[in-house]
Amino acid sequence: MTAGRPGGLSAIGDTPVVRLARLAGEGCAEVWVKLEAANPTGSYKDRMALAMIEAAEADGRLRPGQLVVEYTGGSTGSSLAFVCAVKGYPLRIVSSDAFADEKIAAMRAFGAEVELIPSPDGITPGLIPAMMRRAAEITAQTGAFATDQFHNTDMVDGYRRLGEELLDQLPGPPSITAFCSYVGTAGCFLGVSRALAAALPEVHRAVVEPAESAVLSGGPPGTHHIEGGGIGHRPPQLHPGDYDEVVAIPEAQAVQTARQAPAPRASSPGPRPVPTSPPPSASPAGSAPGTAWSPFRSTAA
Repeated sequence: MTAGRPGGLSAIGDTPVVRLARLAGEGCAEVWVKLEAANPTGSYKDRMALAMIEAAEADGRLRPGQLVVEYTGGSTGSSLAFVCAVKGYPLRIVSSDAFADEKIAAMRAFGAEVELIPSPDGITPGLIPAMMRRAAEITAQTGAFATDQFHNTDMVDGYRRLGEELLDQLPGPPSITAFCSYVGTAGCFLGVSRALAAALPEVHRAVVEPAESAVLSGGPPGTHHIEGGGIGHRPPQLHPGDYDEVVAIPEAQAVQTARQAPAPRASSPGPRPVPTSPPPSASPAGSAPGTAWSPFRSTAA
């Protein structure tokens, strides 16, 4: 995907995919997981960070040495900090103490300046909008380039290759019949599902959200601790026609599955605090084989 780029940027993408046979259980669909921990920062967000920066470079929105600004819980921020460090751009991040300390430390280790918005109760419905407003203020004050991930269409394009990789890695028979992903910006879900649907029009597309803030399911926004999604409102680029099913997973169930999945099978998708568990419709007995989806919020298939 990124051959010929400088430094560690050439290592982004082309990650392995593995089957989680025992997690799915007997008589269930085949469950395959993309191990995005193989990216340089251990996250699929490396793909979107590179795509947003390179697209802005190409069309002149981002000038050499210009300040870059983003609001993030830390995964996008770590990836942006890595890409900006390699390419020589200063980076200011707006984040919160609601997110993992390790993410804040990673962003700073890559050279980003990080400003934290206090949120002692966790990821509340008002937290992301507050982070977005502060990032907009910094952009206006400094003349920086705002990657603005929730509204940036380049990040969706950055994930298309992930879907293409899945098609190459799992050609069938049987072919991929379903895909699911935990959604924050929904960029990974949109990029991957569009690539899959272009080749497999009947693929089932499921989005996953926390039951404690099941906005896409029609529920009210709420406070939760599953990082990377459940932002309290519909992601701006995600529309009802983009998916076939919404699966809301309770936080306790997500934590339980996180503890069950990696250790016995030695297959961790990456350094993510809380993964989701399998969508019920994707795994009952009688489901079609060849299903590819993401039981972990940090994986992509």
